[in-house]
Amino acid sequence: MADRSAPGDIIIAPSILSADFARLGEEVRAIDEAGCDWIHVDVMDGHFVPNITIGPDLVQALRPHSRKVFDVHLMIAPCDPFIEAFAKAGSDIITVHAEAGPHLDRSLQLIKTFGKKAGVSITPSTHESAIAHVIDKVDLILVMTVNPGFGGQAFIPAQLDKIRTIRKMIGSRPIHLEVDGGINATTVALVAEAGANAIVAGSGVFKGGTYADNIAAIRKNAERARAAAA
Repeated sequence: MADRSAPGDIIIAPSILSADFARLGEEVRAIDEAGCDWIHVDVMDGHFVPNITIGPDLVQALRPHSRKVFDVHLMIAPCDPFIEAFAKAGSDIITVHAEAGPHLDRSLQLIKTFGKKAGVSITPSTHESAIAHVIDKVDLILVMTVNPGFGGQAFIPAQLDKIRTIRKMIGSRPIHLEVDGGINATTVALVAEAGANAIVAGSGVFKGGTYADNIAAIRKNAERARAAAA
């Protein structure tokens, strides 16, 4: 689906990793109606990360439940053999990890051949220099603020300096700076102040309170922190 957001807009992308897997279609409709901007889909293979989640068939099955952007995060290695399947399943943004293989540039090119927006992600232990050579080829940079593999982990504050550095690297380029891991209505202020604009939240949306209230609180605190930092 068309992404009408600008790179500077605050975007709330609930991660369905924290949703009720027995009723995922209903959950996607619920967060759509609750005011989310994107639907974040965490794909894990049990190899690159120590968990297995969903594949392209499930993305395809969920696609009719929302017209919001499907923000698909591939935590898999190798990723290239599966990019076409996820593109055809209805992904709008496909993000691959810099650590997932030796040919990051090729992976990003492949995503673009299917008419999708391309993202690159780095884990907490990866230096931001790993993405410097592809920064002009991406639409999104995703900084992991937990070690990928499981939902519900605690935010790693040491990633804030990395977010600030990448925001400077981006400069005026039309690139979303996304964060994922341990984000809730409290920690979102830290990452927004550091320069992130696309906010992935799993437990912060799905656990406790209504989805609409949780999304609104995260958005409000992110916008307040960004304004204070301006």
